[in-house]
Amino acid sequence: MSNEAVLTVRLVRSFEHRNFKPVVFRGVNLDHTVQAFIQLVQDDIPTRAGVPPPFKKFGYDTMKIIHQAYGAKTNELVMSLEEDEKLILKDGLTLRATGVANETELAFFKREDYEIFKKNPKTVW
Repeated sequence: MSNEAVLTVRLVRSFEHRNFKPVVFRGVNLDHTVQAFIQLVQDDIPTRAGVPPPFKKFGYDTMKIIHQAYGAKTNELVMSLEEDEKLILKDGLTLRATGVANETELAFFKREDYEIFKKNPKTVW
């Protein structure tokens, strides 16, 4: 089993407006902790070319698995609102231990915004 993976991180600014930007990270060590990967992404986003300024300064704090290679995809346009206990990455664990594998797609979002949207999942357009 390889320690390195290609992961797509979907930066979610707004659930209501379905406003997100996918960013690909290559050579990610799956034995890194969730906190280390979140820090890596937070450090990378402000300097990454092609990421619009509003996405660079947003207060992302939580990651959730959206899709894994060869798995079923959700019908939700931004991400599924189900199975948070299983799919939200937990601090203190490695990426591999949380179920992240090569070609996994993750959502990176502000937990407070997600909880508000989950209570009333209406989109603006």
